[in-house]
Amino acid sequence: MDVVLKYRGRVIRESDLAIIRALIEENPTASRRKLSRQLCEVWNWVQPNGTACDMICRGLMLALDRGGHIALPPVRQRPLNPLAVRRRPQCPQIDAAPIACGLKEIDPLEFRMVRRTPQEALVNALIEHHHYLGYTQPVGEQLKYMVFAGERPVACLTWSSAARHLGPRDRYIGWSPQERRRNIRFIAYNSRFLILPWVQVKCLASHILGRMTALVARDWQRVYGHPVYYLETFIDPQRSRGTCYRAANWIVLGLTTGRGKADTSNRPNRSLKQVLAYPLDKRFRRLLGAL
Repeated sequence: MDVVLKYRGRVIRESDLAIIRALIEENPTASRRKLSRQLCEVWNWVQPNGTACDMICRGLMLALDRGGHIALPPVRQRPLNPLAVRRRPQCPQIDAAPIACGLKEIDPLEFRMVRRTPQEALVNALIEHHHYLGYTQPVGEQLKYMVFAGERPVACLTWSSAARHLGPRDRYIGWSPQERRRNIRFIAYNSRFLILPWVQVKCLASHILGRMTALVARDWQRVYGHPVYYLETFIDPQRSRGTCYRAANWIVLGLTTGRGKADTSNRPNRSLKQVLAYPLDKRFRRLLGAL
């Protein structure tokens, strides 16, 4: 076995090191960013939508450098991390007059996918100021939606890449660690769901969730070039029973361990969350590689 490193599902062997070393030697003035892009081209290392795996490749090369397997050129600049210095969105000035009526009275609802549009900032601001968790920049692939009744927004939803390790979900799907690493991209995580506080419409939340399933599947394929077969979310059982998710036929799978992805102590360091799932296809286990 000449395996040197396993990184994000990619196995690096001595033959791969030779390619990377030759690339560095042939481009003595290239930056680390440029080298990672060139390596992606050499390996044809791309995401399903055709975008180069530049960030993952850069992390791989840094891990090899730290392990003494290659020698990267010195860091030329350290750009500010926009997530670390992100300004808190200002409270948006929108019509907050109460909406209290039946669901039929605000139909038809309009669902807008606002990712990479001017209205994305409005979603961020509304979640920051009206969701109990506030706004956190999603990681990886992501979609954001606003739901309108006429010209007035009534709800916001954000979806992002799924957590890599999640016991209740992984047991429910029944996939192996290798299958999980390979197919985790086919799961979308509902990271925020906000009904605006001045909106009091019975069954609105479950109605929105019911309609969102087809929209997320369609838009994920369009934006990222691959399907999603399964949706998931967390709820805090001390705050909510997740009634709207249950009413929309989401399945309760169990509780998290409360340790989080950065855990090093194997002890709970946060509140336990309930895990809920919504398979988008009856064949989801087979499509996720579990059968």
